[in-house]
Amino acid sequence: MITVNSNPQTMSQRFRSAATSVALITIVAVALRAGFLLDYASHNSHHALGVIPFLFESGNIAVSLATGHGFSSPFRVDTGPTAWTTPVYPGIIAGIFGIFGTYTFAAFLAACAVNILATGLACVPIFYTGKRIRGVALGAGAAWLWAVFPNAIEIPSTSMWDASLAALLAATILWATIALAQRSDGEIHERKALSGRVPWNWIGYGLLWGLAVMTTATLIGLFPFLVGWIVCRSWKRNRAAGRRGMEWLTRPVITLVVMILCCVPWTIRNYKVFHAFVPMRSILGLQLWVGNNPQAKPIWLGTQHPIHDSAELAEYIQMGEIAYMKQKEHDALAYMATHPSRDAYLGWKRFLEFWSGGTPTPLADLFRSRSAWFDFVLLFNLLAGIGALAGIIVLGRERSAYWVPLATFPIVFPWAYYLTVVMPRYGLPIDPAVMLLTAAAIGAVATRKSRARSRASVAK
Repeated sequence: MITVNSNPQTMSQRFRSAATSVALITIVAVALRAGFLLDYASHNSHHALGVIPFLFESGNIAVSLATGHGFSSPFRVDTGPTAWTTPVYPGIIAGIFGIFGTYTFAAFLAACAVNILATGLACVPIFYTGKRIRGVALGAGAAWLWAVFPNAIEIPSTSMWDASLAALLAATILWATIALAQRSDGEIHERKALSGRVPWNWIGYGLLWGLAVMTTATLIGLFPFLVGWIVCRSWKRNRAAGRRGMEWLTRPVITLVVMILCCVPWTIRNYKVFHAFVPMRSILGLQLWVGNNPQAKPIWLGTQHPIHDSAELAEYIQMGEIAYMKQKEHDALAYMATHPSRDAYLGWKRFLEFWSGGTPTPLADLFRSRSAWFDFVLLFNLLAGIGALAGIIVLGRERSAYWVPLATFPIVFPWAYYLTVVMPRYGLPIDPAVMLLTAAAIGAVATRKSRARSRASVAK
């Protein structure tokens, strides 16, 4: 006779074990993204998918690299060397072109596979960050939110840019920041001196930052806040423990030096080809201008950009990339200084657009838009933004030691886009932190309800 174990406790334990399995969460995340890709590919021409997603700056530079013309020509015509973007992601796409051919459906699938794996694997650092902060429940909850997050499902297949890889790197940076802080806390209580040890963990942290900023330059804005948090925390704990060593400062300096060294070859290359100091990329001037000029609209649709505007492309070619960017920066700053009220209006609209996932649909049009999927994307993003704010408030009230690093991502990072332009992919690098904050808020509500039920039960 076959007996079925229907013990409710055993079933509950099995469910809890499955629900908190980072391997299962990652597999589900990858499967959802792969399913979206299959559906997307089935509704579009394979020839078009092999060409159109790569016709933007990152793909054009990758084509130039793959065909032996170097890091150049972001606009599908020969315009010479460029520092339009940092080198990592175009280099990856160029490698894919070298293996699967330029402008092929196979190359499109391979590029999507890289993006899907990156966003799927981001579940791992999200899970372990949450586990370090408040235990397995927070880690699993945040990882599940990320697994079903619509932007992280859609963008890997629809955007051949660096956002997917940047999300993985940003999530890993957050985990590494908290892990280093906790490790430093433990070292403070060690009796023997630490000065003679090679700080491999800090070196690795610097390498991680170097890879991140050479993938997505805007991540550099997080560096002073995250590393500064570690420095302040270590300094306070050293002082409280009566230690006089300088490891609290020298080790973060090592991280800074390593990160800079990772950027030096690229900066030297830029100086050689442009005869100008371009540490990461050159595009800031144009980004400021397209978002801040007399014709700028709250929602940017690609206008006044060399890749769409022939007059701008002609000006870019005539002036050269660096002179063109400097002129655009000058014009943008002049407009911002003389039109502060309109610029504030544009910034507010971009703020709303950023936290609705980069979607141009007003909230009033929710559920009256083009599709149920679009409504789901918009609603999920809005709720995640509210959840992140609630999570910041919850952690602040609890005086959590990890309030600063988590809040840094949604508070600091988006300012680059409030001041310039917003697109759906721009928020993806900070969305792992947003999911963690949202999960923390949900966890706080669940805990409060559980305690209320317990008090009511006792009262009975």
